Amino acid sequence: MAGQENKEKATPTAQLVAHMTRTLRKQKGLTQEQLGEMCGFSGAAISGVETCAQPASGQMLVKLEEAIGDGMGFFHESRLYLRIEKYPVQFKEYALLERKAVSLSIYSTLVVHGLFQTEAYARALIAGGYPILTDERVEELVEARLARHEVFEREPPATIEMILEESVLRRQIGDQSVMREQLRFLASFAKRRNVALHVLPLSAGLDGEHAGVYGDMTCVETPEHDHLVYLEPQNESIVISDPAAVSTYAQRYARMRTQALPPRESLGLIERLAGDQQ
Repeated sequence: MAGQENKEKATPTAQLVAHMTRTLRKQKGLTQEQLGEMCGFSGAAISGVETCAQPASGQMLVKLEEAIGDGMGFFHESRLYLRIEKYPVQFKEYALLERKAVSLSIYSTLVVHGLFQTEAYARALIAGGYPILTDERVEELVEARLARHEVFEREPPATIEMILEESVLRRQIGDQSVMREQLRFLASFAKRRNVALHVLPLSAGLDGEHAGVYGDMTCVETPEHDHLVYLEPQNESIVISDPAAVSTYAQRYARMRTQALPPRESLGLIERLAGDQQ
């Protein structure tokens, strides 16, 4: 039943992976069982990929690249596009921008930004949202969100700065252990050389006011050194490229940075809230 449903819902990338797996396997004179043995999977698993009854996992794509990829990189690249196809429609365009960005300047107001979320925090957040999602869809989105951590590990590394509202650190998502783990995760990122993390305190501004009252935003610098702004109000996706508008957002972000705590003080606050510092 699930296999038939997967066939009917197969994405373009899954269909292409099925075609290429079948074609390259036959070119090499391999049976499904032989290819499965080379990859550490069963023949039935290879059949599932070739018929779209069971889309290839990231691990299987790595093994297929080694076994029949011939250095083309097709299966390796397919991992990215299969992942992107799991994202909500409004997020797909930005996902590619984020992955390749030279720099990201993030302002997060309600929850920890997706790039910095732990698995447990992301699952609690996604499962608790609306409309209500199936368990399978929740796990798909959690897996896709965690895969975004790759941006921290790539070469050359992206320069990433985040201004985070203090209220985000104090709003419990999941139980106390989930939140404690999330705070410690944030602290570990704050210690990276390519990451600057600022907390915007509740007392920001002369009288509590600050420049970020218009909500979340992400300023993006592309590999071509174009500057864009990404907004996601109420699950809508907006990418702004007009230079004058982008300049206004950049100035607003710079103003917020002056009102936020410097990185060392921000790290200290996060560690105190996590219970790791007196």
